[in-house]
Amino acid sequence: MAGETILLIEDERDLIEVVKYNFEREGYRVLSATDGEKGLDIAREKDPAVILLDIMLPGLDGIEVAQRLRSDPRTRDKIIIMITAKAEESDVVLGLGVGADDYVTKPFRMKELLARVKAVLRRGRIDDEVPSGKRIERFGLSIDTAKYQVTCEGEEIPLTLTEFKLLATLAAAPGRVFTRDLLLAKVQGDAYIDARNIDVHVRSIRKKLGPENDFIVTVRGVGYKFRE
Repeated sequence: MAGETILLIEDERDLIEVVKYNFEREGYRVLSATDGEKGLDIAREKDPAVILLDIMLPGLDGIEVAQRLRSDPRTRDKIIIMITAKAEESDVVLGLGVGADDYVTKPFRMKELLARVKAVLRRGRIDDEVPSGKRIERFGLSIDTAKYQVTCEGEEIPLTLTEFKLLATLAAAPGRVFTRDLLLAKVQGDAYIDARNIDVHVRSIRKKLGPENDFIVTVRGVGYKFRE
């Protein structure tokens, strides 16, 4: 994973320098932007593996930047980690709801941020339980694990990488109940991440699939399963 390009969109120059120093020491290439417009331009031109995105930015805020990244075919599949001082649950839900794959609150330990980036990069490979390079077909739902593409009744469903991994993991084993912790281990690969994020991602998947497509079943007090 070392050698990957990381884009940091952050207006605190001191923090940029600290992140740049620590990540470059680990072998990553770090690009930076201090405002949302410039960050979008770099994301489109330089093809970073991970985008670290502050919410409180001059001009375009991080929420708007994330929405534009997700709506642009050139950047919609990029891994986005929100970095922000806004730590209320509603802020977490908002950040994940617009397409962020993870959420880190300030102040944070640099080791934690490095661990999260490494975890999301590991997620680029479908888990062994999911038939890599094949298609999962369930109830009119088609999941192409080679193209990272989901269609429902022939209509393409735009999912984030985390949402795709979550749906593919569940659909590959219909009827099997996955606890939130197990889904975190498979989808996120990072013990730092709060299990409530799984609930946010599931709500987002359900919304995108539509109310009539109740593929993911909640097992109260335990977790989730894909219906049989």
